[in-house]
Amino acid sequence: MDADSPSGAAAVGTPPAFGAFDPARRHDPYPSYHALREADPFYRLPLGAQQVTLLTRYQDCMHVLQDAAWGRGEGGTNAWRSANSFDGGLRSLLGVNPPDHTRLRGLVSKAFTPRVISGLRPQITVLVESLLDAALAAGEVDLIDAFARPLPLRIICDLLGVPVRDEETFRAWGTALTRGLDPDYLLTPDELALRGKATVEFDAYFTDLIAARRARPTDDLLGLLVAVREQGDSLTEAELLELCALLLVAGYETTINLIGNAVLALLRDTDQLTALRADPDLAPALVDETLRHDPPVQFVGRLALRGTEVAGHSFAAGEVGVIMLAAAGRDPRTFAEPDRFDIRRYAGPTPAPRHLGFGLGIHYCLGAPLARLEAEIALQALVRRAGSLTPASDPPSYRPHLAVRGLETLPIRLSP
Repeated sequence: MDADSPSGAAAVGTPPAFGAFDPARRHDPYPSYHALREADPFYRLPLGAQQVTLLTRYQDCMHVLQDAAWGRGEGGTNAWRSANSFDGGLRSLLGVNPPDHTRLRGLVSKAFTPRVISGLRPQITVLVESLLDAALAAGEVDLIDAFARPLPLRIICDLLGVPVRDEETFRAWGTALTRGLDPDYLLTPDELALRGKATVEFDAYFTDLIAARRARPTDDLLGLLVAVREQGDSLTEAELLELCALLLVAGYETTINLIGNAVLALLRDTDQLTALRADPDLAPALVDETLRHDPPVQFVGRLALRGTEVAGHSFAAGEVGVIMLAAAGRDPRTFAEPDRFDIRRYAGPTPAPRHLGFGLGIHYCLGAPLARLEAEIALQALVRRAGSLTPASDPPSYRPHLAVRGLETLPIRLSP
């Protein structure tokens, strides 16, 4: 059977006979997404004695993300670890439903406010300019190592009170936890062990940081989360640990890949790069188009909380739907010329339909405002200061992740 064929049944206990989860196609999973969406938009993927359903059409994905019949939680998916395994097994805001989710989101929103995010603009701008100074002086760099990674790493470490001396350790935890977002059957024993080790070390480190904030309050985000109160309620230590892990993925890993994917798209379509140079105010639209065209988060999981239907397709309570965000973003039923990268798609008085790159509904990405702000500032500054910007090699290499899609390296040449 063709690896791209979504119609055949995968052997029980083996990876799916479907190309989108094939590591060999990591450089471009979109043809596989297209084949799946057109042939079987409710593809049942066997995992041992159980199965999950992959949803690939925009309207179906949008429906599930907003429907109260779907939520997060354990149940019926041991072969894939749990419904939460599509988001790293994190409970926190990802893995709970109302009313617990409402309580958590309410408490977090008192600390992680728009004012806190917008207040980071000067710090982000200074850091971006410093990173570009070094990159332009070098003339040829790996954009990921020299720019896309150190920017969000420094910002999220500052927010959580992680000192500079511990940044590399923090980065390694992020890599291990992000790889752990993928389903267990795709991970090697070493990767599973590394994820477990990183989780234990991360929890121990932040247990100490949280204790320090309780003893001596600070005004960084972690200090605000520790101190937040609402009608006598506060975040437990377990919730604080889970939120720190969530922010590591949502506020750091997502941003690396958002910047990298956007720059790669510009390098491959110089007309778009020229348009951005002519009008730097297109940067927000560039971010949105990247989130539609090549989003950092490729899929998320949802659990049917009760029996329900999606476009006439029945789901029993406890069944898991995998919302293929990246496939939905290229659905020709919703987006004109969906495979074309066009930074003007989200500009002007009549923008394209909303992308699902940051999710939708009550589980909309907590780190979205921060990722967007960092990416917009970084991309504007890059095209403003680098009068010449070209790839140093092609194709670039991709990280081994599937749930989170991003570049391992992106060698570029740049000059003023």
